[in-house]
Amino acid sequence: MATLRRLRETPRHLLVCEKSNFGHDKSRHRHLVETHYHNYRVSFLIPECGILSKELKNLVMEIGPYYFVKNLPLHELISQEFINIFVKKGSCCALTYNTNIDEDNTVALLPNGKLILSLDKDTYEESGLQGHPSKYSGRKIMKFSVEESVMMSYFSNYHIQEHQPEVSLSTVRDLQCPVLQSGELGGAPEVSCGALELFDWLGAVFTNTSLNNEPNNFISTYCCPQPSTVVAKAYLCTVTGFILPEKIHLLLEQLRHYFDEPKLAPWVTLSVQGFADSPVSWRENEHGFRKGGEHLYNFVIFNNQDYWLHMAVGANDDCPP
Repeated sequence: MATLRRLRETPRHLLVCEKSNFGHDKSRHRHLVETHYHNYRVSFLIPECGILSKELKNLVMEIGPYYFVKNLPLHELISQEFINIFVKKGSCCALTYNTNIDEDNTVALLPNGKLILSLDKDTYEESGLQGHPSKYSGRKIMKFSVEESVMMSYFSNYHIQEHQPEVSLSTVRDLQCPVLQSGELGGAPEVSCGALELFDWLGAVFTNTSLNNEPNNFISTYCCPQPSTVVAKAYLCTVTGFILPEKIHLLLEQLRHYFDEPKLAPWVTLSVQGFADSPVSWRENEHGFRKGGEHLYNFVIFNNQDYWLHMAVGANDDCPP
C-alpha cells in the first residue's frame, strides 16, 4: 500500500523565478545557457506572428547534426588522441543513450572536458575509482554533439550514425495568452499574470492542451490565467535532438533582437528541456530521475529587453543556480 500511495503522489519540482535585463552588467543569462549542457528540446513561442523571419528560420535549420556511436568503450573518451582532437580544440558534449540514470551506468562528457560517471555499486567497486555515493541510488550507445564533421571519420571503426534535429513549425490560431508586465514578476491582481501562472500556461500550450476548461473535457480542466487576451496567430517552433548550448545562445540573441523593429507582440518565450537521464543538470550539479527527470529553463523576453527566467528541476536535485 505504501508503494501504491507513492505512485499516486504528484511529482514535485523546484522552480526558481527571477527577472533582470539583458543590458545589465550582472545579468546571468549567458552563463545559465552555457552551463546547461545536455539539451534535448528547444521551443520558442512568438505571439502575434504568422510567419517566421528569415533570420530565425535559417538559424533553426542550421542547428547542425549530432551523432550516435554504438558500443563505444569508455577508454576511447580518455585517450590522448580524442582529448587532442575534440576536447582541447573546442567544446564536445556526449551522453549515454537509452540508460536510466537511477538504475544504469551513465556517462556524460562536459564541454569543459570533465567526464562524469554515474555507476552502480558493483561497477564502482570494480573500477577502483574514488567518488561519492549518489543521492539517487557497460557499454551503451553514446550520443555526441560537436561542431566538427571529423566525428564520422574518428569513430569509423564503430557503428556511427549522423542525425539531424527534428524541427516542428506551426501556427497556433486564436490563442488565449496571459497579460504580462515585465516589472511584475509576481503579477498584479486584475492587471497582469505572474511568472508561476505563465509557467503552467506554457506547459499547456506546448502539449497542445485545451485552455477553455470545458465541462465535458475529461482530460484537462485547465484554463488560461486571468487577465488574458486572445491573439489571432502565434508561431510555435520546436527543435528536438542533441542541442549545444552555443546554438541555444544564438537563438536567444536572435529573439532578443526580434524587437529591434516595432512588433505587436509584447513578449516572446524560449524554453529548453534537458535530457531526463543526464547525470547533471547545470554545471556539475547531480541530477536524478525519480518521478519526472525534469531539468529545464525558460526565458520570457520583453520588448524593453527585460526578461523573466524560470529554472526547474526535480525536488531531489540541488536548487537551480
